[in-house]
Amino acid sequence: MTMTPGPHNAITDVPGVLVGQVERVDTPYLTGTTVVHVPGAAVAAVDVRGGAPGTRETDLLEPVNSNPGANAVVLTGGSAYGLDTAGSVMRWLEERGEGVRVGPGERDVVPIVPTAVIFDLGRGGDFTARPEPSWGADAIDAATDGPVALGNHGAGAGARARSLKGGVGSASVQLEDGTTVGALVIVNAAGSAVDTEGRLYGARFGLGDEFTHLRTPTDQPALLTPGRNLIPGPSSGMNTVIAVLATDVPLDKAATKRMAMIAHDGLARAIDPIHTLVDGDSIFALSTRVADDDRPRLSVTDPVALGQLETVYTAGARTLSRAVVHAMLNAETVETPTGPIMSYRDAYPSAFRTD
Repeated sequence: MTMTPGPHNAITDVPGVLVGQVERVDTPYLTGTTVVHVPGAAVAAVDVRGGAPGTRETDLLEPVNSNPGANAVVLTGGSAYGLDTAGSVMRWLEERGEGVRVGPGERDVVPIVPTAVIFDLGRGGDFTARPEPSWGADAIDAATDGPVALGNHGAGAGARARSLKGGVGSASVQLEDGTTVGALVIVNAAGSAVDTEGRLYGARFGLGDEFTHLRTPTDQPALLTPGRNLIPGPSSGMNTVIAVLATDVPLDKAATKRMAMIAHDGLARAIDPIHTLVDGDSIFALSTRVADDDRPRLSVTDPVALGQLETVYTAGARTLSRAVVHAMLNAETVETPTGPIMSYRDAYPSAFRTD
Protein backbone atom coordinates (compact mmCIF):
# COMPACT_ATOMS: atom_id res chain seq x y z
CA MET A 1 0.00 0.00 0.00
CA THR A 2 1.28 3.45 -0.91
CA MET A 3 1.83 5.73 2.07
CA THR A 4 2.79 9.39 1.82
CA PRO A 5 3.11 12.17 4.42
CA GLY A 6 0.25 14.66 4.64
CA PRO A 7 0.63 18.31 3.55
CA HIS A 8 2.07 19.41 6.92
CA ASN A 9 3.50 16.01 7.87
CA ALA A 10 1.88 16.63 11.24
CA ILE A 11 -1.06 15.50 13.34
CA THR A 12 -2.99 18.54 12.09
CA ASP A 13 -3.32 16.79 8.72
CA VAL A 14 -6.06 14.72 10.38
CA PRO A 15 -9.36 16.58 9.82
CA GLY A 16 -10.72 17.99 13.05
CA VAL A 17 -7.39 18.22 14.90
CA LEU A 18 -5.92 21.55 16.05
CA VAL A 19 -2.66 22.11 17.95
CA GLY A 20 -1.61 25.06 20.09
CA GLN A 21 1.54 25.53 22.15
CA VAL A 22 3.02 27.84 24.76
CA GLU A 23 6.54 27.73 26.11
CA ARG A 24 8.85 29.82 28.24
CA VAL A 25 12.59 29.47 27.83
CA ASP A 26 13.99 32.59 29.48
CA THR A 27 16.08 31.83 32.58
CA PRO A 28 15.14 30.09 34.85
CA TYR A 29 12.29 28.66 32.76
CA LEU A 30 12.60 25.76 30.35
CA THR A 31 9.13 24.27 30.05
CA GLY A 32 5.82 24.59 28.22
CA THR A 33 2.39 23.23 27.36
CA THR A 34 0.92 21.66 24.22
CA VAL A 35 -2.82 21.23 23.62
CA VAL A 36 -4.50 19.05 21.00
CA HIS A 37 -8.02 20.42 20.45
CA VAL A 38 -10.76 18.46 18.70
CA PRO A 39 -13.75 20.81 18.23
CA GLY A 40 -16.90 18.75 18.42
CA ALA A 41 -15.04 16.06 20.40
CA ALA A 42 -13.52 12.76 19.31
CA VAL A 43 -13.70 9.17 20.47
CA ALA A 44 -10.72 8.83 22.77
CA ALA A 45 -8.65 6.19 24.53
CA VAL A 46 -5.33 5.93 26.34
CA ASP A 47 -2.68 3.33 27.09
CA VAL A 48 -0.20 3.98 29.92
CA ARG A 49 2.89 1.77 30.14
CA GLY A 50 5.55 3.78 31.92
CA GLY A 51 6.29 3.08 35.57
CA ALA A 52 5.95 6.70 36.74
CA PRO A 53 2.95 8.30 34.98
CA GLY A 54 1.46 11.70 35.72
CA THR A 55 -2.05 11.82 34.27
CA ARG A 56 -5.57 13.20 34.66
CA GLU A 57 -8.94 11.92 33.38
CA THR A 58 -7.60 8.66 31.97
CA ASP A 59 -9.90 6.10 33.66
CA LEU A 60 -12.96 7.53 31.93
CA LEU A 61 -11.40 6.77 28.54
CA GLU A 62 -11.53 3.02 29.14
CA PRO A 63 -13.95 1.23 26.78
CA VAL A 64 -15.96 -0.18 29.71
CA ASN A 65 -16.79 3.33 30.95
CA SER A 66 -19.61 5.51 29.64
CA ASN A 67 -17.75 8.67 28.63
CA PRO A 68 -17.86 8.95 24.82
CA GLY A 69 -14.60 10.79 24.16
CA ALA A 70 -12.57 13.95 24.70
CA ASN A 71 -12.68 17.63 23.73
CA ALA A 72 -8.95 18.22 24.08
CA VAL A 73 -5.77 16.52 25.26
CA VAL A 74 -3.14 18.40 27.23
CA LEU A 75 0.54 17.44 27.12
CA THR A 76 2.60 19.56 29.48
CA GLY A 77 5.78 20.01 31.42
CA GLY A 78 5.88 20.63 35.14
CA SER A 79 5.43 17.05 36.33
CA ALA A 80 2.31 16.70 38.53
CA TYR A 81 2.20 20.49 39.00
CA GLY A 82 1.55 20.80 35.27
CA LEU A 83 -1.80 19.02 35.62
CA ASP A 84 -3.23 22.37 36.74
CA THR A 85 -3.05 23.61 33.14
CA ALA A 86 -6.02 21.38 32.26
CA GLY A 87 -8.33 23.49 34.42
CA SER A 88 -7.94 26.57 32.25
CA VAL A 89 -8.51 24.46 29.13
CA MET A 90 -11.77 23.26 30.66
CA ARG A 91 -12.87 26.83 31.35
CA TRP A 92 -11.98 27.89 27.79
CA LEU A 93 -14.08 25.04 26.40
CA GLU A 94 -16.93 25.72 28.83
CA GLU A 95 -17.16 29.31 27.63
CA ARG A 96 -17.72 27.95 24.11
CA GLY A 97 -20.21 25.26 25.11
CA GLU A 98 -17.87 22.36 24.30
CA GLY A 99 -18.18 19.32 26.52
CA VAL A 100 -20.56 16.65 27.72
CA ARG A 101 -23.98 18.29 28.01
CA VAL A 102 -25.38 18.00 31.53
CA GLY A 103 -28.16 20.61 31.47
CA PRO A 104 -30.41 22.69 29.21
CA GLY A 105 -28.20 25.77 29.11
CA GLU A 106 -25.73 26.50 26.32
CA ARG A 107 -22.85 26.30 28.78
CA ASP A 108 -24.19 23.46 30.90
CA VAL A 109 -21.31 21.24 29.86
CA VAL A 110 -18.42 19.35 31.41
CA PRO A 111 -15.42 19.44 29.03
CA ILE A 112 -13.38 16.24 28.94
CA VAL A 113 -9.68 17.08 28.95
CA PRO A 114 -7.34 14.12 29.54
CA THR A 115 -3.84 15.25 30.46
CA ALA A 116 -0.34 13.80 30.75
CA VAL A 117 2.86 15.40 32.00
CA ILE A 118 6.61 15.08 31.59
CA PHE A 119 9.19 15.64 34.29
CA ASP A 120 11.22 18.74 33.42
CA LEU A 121 11.34 20.38 36.85
CA GLY A 122 14.48 22.40 37.43
CA ARG A 123 15.81 21.98 33.89
CA GLY A 124 16.07 25.74 33.51
CA GLY A 125 17.60 26.22 36.96
CA ASP A 126 14.58 26.75 39.24
CA PHE A 127 12.35 23.93 40.46
CA THR A 128 9.41 26.35 40.78
CA ALA A 129 9.71 27.69 37.21
CA ARG A 130 6.98 25.49 35.78
CA PRO A 131 3.85 25.96 33.65
CA GLU A 132 1.26 28.34 35.06
CA PRO A 133 -2.37 27.12 35.13
CA SER A 134 -3.27 29.75 32.50
CA TRP A 135 -0.88 28.27 29.95
CA GLY A 136 -3.44 25.64 29.01
CA ALA A 137 -5.97 28.28 27.95
CA ASP A 138 -3.26 30.23 26.14
CA ALA A 139 -2.25 27.11 24.21
CA ILE A 140 -5.76 26.07 23.14
CA ASP A 141 -6.56 29.67 22.20
CA ALA A 142 -3.58 29.56 19.83
CA ALA A 143 -4.53 26.18 18.33
CA THR A 144 -4.72 25.89 14.51
CA ASP A 145 -4.86 23.19 11.88
CA GLY A 146 -1.62 24.44 10.32
CA PRO A 147 2.01 23.34 10.69
CA VAL A 148 3.11 22.26 14.16
CA ALA A 149 6.18 23.95 15.67
CA LEU A 150 8.67 21.18 16.46
CA GLY A 151 11.64 20.82 18.77
CA ASN A 152 11.95 23.28 21.67
CA HIS A 153 8.29 24.30 21.71
CA GLY A 154 5.32 23.66 23.95
CA ALA A 155 5.79 20.75 26.31
CA GLY A 156 9.03 19.93 24.51
CA ALA A 157 10.80 23.11 25.63
CA GLY A 158 12.61 21.39 28.49
CA ALA A 159 12.50 17.82 27.22
CA ARG A 160 15.56 15.63 26.87
CA ALA A 161 16.19 12.14 25.53
CA ARG A 162 18.89 10.61 27.71
CA SER A 163 21.82 13.01 27.19
CA LEU A 164 20.44 14.79 24.13
CA LYS A 165 17.84 17.53 23.79
CA GLY A 166 14.38 16.14 23.13
CA GLY A 167 11.26 18.04 22.17
CA VAL A 168 8.03 18.06 20.20
CA GLY A 169 7.76 15.82 17.17
CA SER A 170 4.93 15.24 14.73
CA ALA A 171 4.29 13.29 11.53
CA SER A 172 1.40 12.06 9.41
CA VAL A 173 0.59 9.53 6.72
CA GLN A 174 -2.11 9.39 4.08
CA LEU A 175 -3.20 5.99 2.81
CA GLU A 176 -4.50 5.05 -0.63
CA ASP A 177 -8.11 4.97 0.57
CA GLY A 178 -7.88 8.58 1.77
CA THR A 179 -7.41 7.72 5.43
CA THR A 180 -5.10 9.99 7.43
CA VAL A 181 -3.20 9.07 10.58
CA GLY A 182 -1.16 11.61 12.53
CA ALA A 183 1.03 11.60 15.63
CA LEU A 184 2.37 14.18 18.03
CA VAL A 185 4.94 13.24 20.66
CA ILE A 186 6.90 14.87 23.47
CA VAL A 187 10.26 13.05 23.62
CA ASN A 188 11.58 13.19 27.18
CA ALA A 189 12.96 9.70 27.62
CA ALA A 190 15.24 7.92 30.05
CA GLY A 191 16.30 5.83 27.08
CA SER A 192 18.04 6.95 23.91
CA ALA A 193 16.64 7.74 20.47
CA VAL A 194 20.13 7.10 19.09
CA ASP A 195 21.90 3.76 18.64
CA THR A 196 25.53 3.11 19.55
CA GLU A 197 26.68 4.22 16.09
CA GLY A 198 24.87 7.54 16.33
CA ARG A 199 21.91 6.70 14.10
CA LEU A 200 18.35 7.63 15.03
CA TYR A 201 16.47 4.38 15.61
CA GLY A 202 13.22 5.56 14.03
CA ALA A 203 14.73 6.94 10.81
CA ARG A 204 14.36 3.59 9.03
CA PHE A 205 10.59 4.17 8.92
CA GLY A 206 10.88 7.36 6.86
CA LEU A 207 8.53 7.80 3.93
CA GLY A 208 10.03 8.67 0.53
CA ASP A 209 12.95 11.06 0.98
CA GLU A 210 11.91 12.07 4.51
CA PHE A 211 15.17 10.99 6.15
CA THR A 212 17.43 10.30 3.18
CA HIS A 213 19.57 13.28 4.17
CA LEU A 214 20.80 11.28 7.17
CA ARG A 215 23.77 8.93 7.26
CA THR A 216 25.77 7.03 9.87
CA PRO A 217 27.93 9.60 11.70
CA THR A 218 31.68 9.36 11.18
CA ASP A 219 32.72 11.28 14.29
CA GLN A 220 32.29 10.87 18.01
CA PRO A 221 29.80 13.31 19.57
CA ALA A 222 31.22 16.13 21.62
CA LEU A 223 29.28 15.07 24.72
CA LEU A 224 30.46 11.46 24.68
CA THR A 225 32.43 11.84 27.90
CA PRO A 226 32.53 9.84 31.13
CA GLY A 227 29.20 10.13 32.93
CA ARG A 228 27.39 11.54 29.89
CA ASN A 229 27.35 8.66 27.44
CA LEU A 230 24.74 8.12 24.75
CA ILE A 231 24.54 4.34 24.77
CA PRO A 232 21.10 2.94 25.54
CA GLY A 233 20.37 2.39 29.20
CA PRO A 234 18.35 3.94 31.98
CA SER A 235 19.34 7.34 33.30
CA SER A 236 19.00 8.56 36.86
CA GLY A 237 16.59 11.40 36.11
CA MET A 238 12.82 11.52 35.89
CA ASN A 239 11.48 11.45 32.37
CA THR A 240 8.42 10.37 30.29
CA VAL A 241 7.36 10.18 26.65
CA ILE A 242 3.78 11.28 26.02
CA ALA A 243 1.95 11.29 22.71
CA VAL A 244 -1.33 11.70 20.86
CA LEU A 245 -2.26 9.57 17.84
CA ALA A 246 -5.25 10.59 15.70
CA THR A 247 -7.11 9.26 12.67
CA ASP A 248 -10.17 10.19 10.64
CA VAL A 249 -11.26 6.55 10.47
CA PRO A 250 -14.44 6.14 12.57
CA LEU A 251 -13.47 3.83 15.44
CA ASP A 252 -15.42 2.77 18.51
CA LYS A 253 -13.80 3.09 21.93
CA ALA A 254 -12.35 -0.42 21.98
CA ALA A 255 -10.82 -0.01 18.52
CA THR A 256 -9.42 3.37 19.56
CA LYS A 257 -7.93 1.77 22.67
CA ARG A 258 -6.24 -0.85 20.52
CA MET A 259 -4.74 1.92 18.37
CA ALA A 260 -3.16 3.46 21.48
CA MET A 261 -1.84 0.09 22.59
CA ILE A 262 -0.20 -0.77 19.27
CA ALA A 263 1.25 2.74 19.00
CA HIS A 264 3.57 1.87 21.88
CA ASP A 265 5.36 -0.41 19.42
CA GLY A 266 6.26 2.77 17.55
CA LEU A 267 7.92 4.14 20.67
CA ALA A 268 9.78 0.88 21.25
CA ARG A 269 11.21 1.04 17.72
CA ALA A 270 12.40 4.63 18.16
CA ILE A 271 13.61 4.74 21.79
CA ASP A 272 15.62 2.19 23.78
CA PRO A 273 14.91 1.33 26.54
CA ILE A 274 11.26 2.39 26.80
CA HIS A 275 8.57 2.03 29.51
CA THR A 276 11.10 2.16 32.34
CA LEU A 277 10.29 2.68 36.02
CA VAL A 278 11.34 6.34 35.75
CA ASP A 279 9.23 7.04 32.65
CA GLY A 280 5.49 7.70 32.57
CA ASP A 281 5.05 6.76 28.92
CA SER A 282 1.42 7.39 27.90
CA ILE A 283 -0.28 7.45 24.48
CA PHE A 284 -3.70 8.93 23.77
CA ALA A 285 -5.61 7.91 20.64
CA LEU A 286 -8.36 9.90 18.93
CA SER A 287 -10.89 9.05 16.22
CA THR A 288 -12.24 12.30 14.82
CA ARG A 289 -14.58 10.98 12.13
CA VAL A 290 -18.31 11.05 12.90
CA ALA A 291 -19.88 7.72 12.01
CA ASP A 292 -22.81 7.64 9.59
CA ASP A 293 -24.94 5.09 7.74
CA ASP A 294 -22.34 4.81 4.99
CA ARG A 295 -19.38 4.49 7.34
CA PRO A 296 -20.23 3.09 10.79
CA ARG A 297 -17.64 2.92 13.54
CA LEU A 298 -15.21 0.05 13.18
CA SER A 299 -15.01 -2.50 15.97
CA VAL A 300 -12.35 -5.05 16.87
CA THR A 301 -15.14 -7.63 17.15
CA ASP A 302 -16.15 -7.19 13.51
CA PRO A 303 -14.17 -9.67 11.35
CA VAL A 304 -14.89 -7.62 8.24
CA ALA A 305 -13.12 -4.60 9.78
CA LEU A 306 -9.96 -6.37 10.92
CA GLY A 307 -7.94 -5.78 7.75
CA GLN A 308 -8.62 -2.03 7.74
CA LEU A 309 -7.94 -1.79 11.45
CA GLU A 310 -4.59 -3.55 11.15
CA THR A 311 -3.57 -1.19 8.34
CA VAL A 312 -4.46 1.88 10.42
CA TYR A 313 -2.73 0.51 13.52
CA THR A 314 0.46 -0.32 11.63
CA ALA A 315 0.48 3.11 10.01
CA GLY A 316 -0.05 4.74 13.42
CA ALA A 317 2.86 2.97 15.10
CA ARG A 318 5.23 3.80 12.25
CA THR A 319 4.04 7.41 12.17
CA LEU A 320 4.82 7.74 15.87
CA SER A 321 8.35 6.40 15.26
CA ARG A 322 8.80 9.07 12.57
CA ALA A 323 7.47 11.75 14.91
CA VAL A 324 10.19 10.84 17.43
CA VAL A 325 12.82 11.37 14.72
CA HIS A 326 11.37 14.78 13.84
CA ALA A 327 11.50 15.75 17.52
CA MET A 328 15.19 14.92 17.67
CA LEU A 329 16.07 16.58 14.35
CA ASN A 330 14.30 19.82 15.27
CA ALA A 331 15.53 20.09 18.85
CA GLU A 332 18.07 22.83 19.55
CA THR A 333 20.91 22.90 22.07
CA VAL A 334 20.05 24.75 25.28
CA GLU A 335 22.27 26.13 28.00
CA THR A 336 21.35 25.26 31.58
CA PRO A 337 22.98 25.99 34.96
CA THR A 338 24.34 22.44 34.97
CA GLY A 339 25.71 22.66 31.44
CA PRO A 340 24.40 22.40 27.87
CA ILE A 341 21.85 19.86 26.69
CA MET A 342 23.09 19.27 23.17
CA SER A 343 20.87 18.69 20.19
CA TYR A 344 21.33 15.72 17.88
CA ARG A 345 22.43 18.13 15.13
CA ASP A 346 25.17 19.61 17.27
CA ALA A 347 26.27 16.29 18.76
CA TYR A 348 26.41 14.46 15.41
CA PRO A 349 27.09 17.02 12.65
CA SER A 350 28.47 14.33 10.35
CA ALA A 351 25.08 12.56 10.36
CA PHE A 352 23.82 15.06 7.80
CA ARG A 353 24.74 14.67 4.16
CA THR A 354 26.39 17.66 2.52
CA ASP A 355 26.52 16.25 -1.04
